Amino acid sequence: MAAGWASQSPSSGAPRPRPGPLGALARPHLLLLLLLLLLASQPSGGALEAQETYVQLDFFQESFPAPGAPEADEGEILHQFQGQEIFHVDWGQRETHWRLPDFPGFSSVEAAGALGSLSVDKSNLEALVALSNRSQGQNVAPSATMYTKDPVALGDPNVLICFVDEFFPPVLNITWLKNGEEVFEGVQETGFYPSADNTLSKFSYLPFIPEDGDFYACQVDHWGLQEPLTKIWYAKEPTPLPETTENVLCGLGLAIGILGIITGTVLFFKAMRMNDRNSRNQGGL
Repeated sequence: MAAGWASQSPSSGAPRPRPGPLGALARPHLLLLLLLLLLASQPSGGALEAQETYVQLDFFQESFPAPGAPEADEGEILHQFQGQEIFHVDWGQRETHWRLPDFPGFSSVEAAGALGSLSVDKSNLEALVALSNRSQGQNVAPSATMYTKDPVALGDPNVLICFVDEFFPPVLNITWLKNGEEVFEGVQETGFYPSADNTLSKFSYLPFIPEDGDFYACQVDHWGLQEPLTKIWYAKEPTPLPETTENVLCGLGLAIGILGIITGTVLFFKAMRMNDRNSRNQGGL
């Protein structure tokens, strides 16, 4: 299946996207996006409960920012299997990024080939611009969730994950803050993942060592937001159970154990009596 969108800022009388941390892309004069989704289901062979799905995402968008700001083009080719990214090639970085480390051992992808495909998308984009009515596309604001990769233990290395979902178009900034200060070291991001409703999602990862009292923020900026969307995570010691609560639980467990022993003993002797009585009745007959 294939889908495409086109968008541009409205006429001078309509409101424009606000300036913000998106920098050169914050106020585009034109944004046009070509998005291609190729879905290949598993071969026939009987009804199966789960289908294997392979997705290829190709998009290219061209921005014309405010006067004096440099132009910024963005594009990506991403391959995904069963919801897991295999690799993506980014137009700006011009290299292949592998997300599943086992694949490069028996397969290779030349970034030049993917960049050639994006160049074709760019040419098609220019042709579509000439034919477009240049109406403004709809901005869909993202949602965000923040969590850790592993259970938290202070002093043990971990990874904070910021999952941004259900947004469009694919122009997004994710900023990490530690105690209010911006963090860059170790930050990694995935490509844009396609969703069935034609929105996109993205993961960002921050390796860190949790220390008591530290707090971390994932700040998301997107054209669909009036202000940045911020999620905060606090590092703190797990709250221990009060001593009185521990004593109550311990005593309750002991009482249940004793009750079980008494009940089992009573049932055992009652069963023996019934067996003895049945034996006597059968002997009298």
